[in-house]
Amino acid sequence: MSNGLLKGKKGIIFGALDPNSIAWKVAMRAHEEGAQFTLTNAPVAMRLGAINELAQATGSQVIPADATVNEDLEKLFISSMEILGGKVDFVLHSIGMSPNVRKSIAYTDTNYDFYHKTLDISAMSLHRVLRTSMKLDAINEWGSVVALTYIAAQRVFPDYNDMADAKALLESITRSFGYHYGKAKKVRVNTISQSPTRTTAGSGVKGFDGFFTFADRMSPLGNASAESCADYCISMFSDLTRMVTMQNLFHDGGYSYTGVSQDIMDGIKE
Repeated sequence: MSNGLLKGKKGIIFGALDPNSIAWKVAMRAHEEGAQFTLTNAPVAMRLGAINELAQATGSQVIPADATVNEDLEKLFISSMEILGGKVDFVLHSIGMSPNVRKSIAYTDTNYDFYHKTLDISAMSLHRVLRTSMKLDAINEWGSVVALTYIAAQRVFPDYNDMADAKALLESITRSFGYHYGKAKKVRVNTISQSPTRTTAGSGVKGFDGFFTFADRMSPLGNASAESCADYCISMFSDLTRMVTMQNLFHDGGYSYTGVSQDIMDGIKE
């Protein structure tokens, strides 16, 4: 059901790969709420996904861009403003990839060239996006940038590997750049720390099923779905949250503040 929360708003959505991805569901919800937007992903990811189907369903245009290349991001923002007829009001950063994870290299044996790529793709890309949009004055005042993160930025999940470090950096960039962007242009920048979610990327992490089940049993409300995360993103893009910035917002059914649940205790044999 649409409430018109984003009627008249324009945006850019990074990272939609297939119908399982959170960015895909955000795009569908943004379209339902009246927004216009462009879609973007790295060229290699676009070849693996179905982003053109999403573009057709939402009346959007796809602009390939590597978020680790400044020139690509400049072209993305300039083209988006031309297509949309002006500055944007929201940006979703849903970007993350670790070569160390993909190649099952243990955290203690990390390949440092891969480590640099993990940080560049999964965290520094947010800084590049914000720097580019600020340089081009591409986001309207009171605009909203949301990046997706995970609680491994604060707690140890052994198999989350160097992605945990990347998420910690991502959240730090959100605070630091959020201050400067807020002072300069009243643009707000936040992260949403989502429950383990059965996306194509998330499911590729070693031990994901264990993460998912444990979090579901720990959380008083259970794991938050990708659909409910999309709803939360829409609220963060809307004018209803215009005074929220520089925050890491947990969207995890209460997992982040639960010490131990009865379900977990009941499963422990003395």
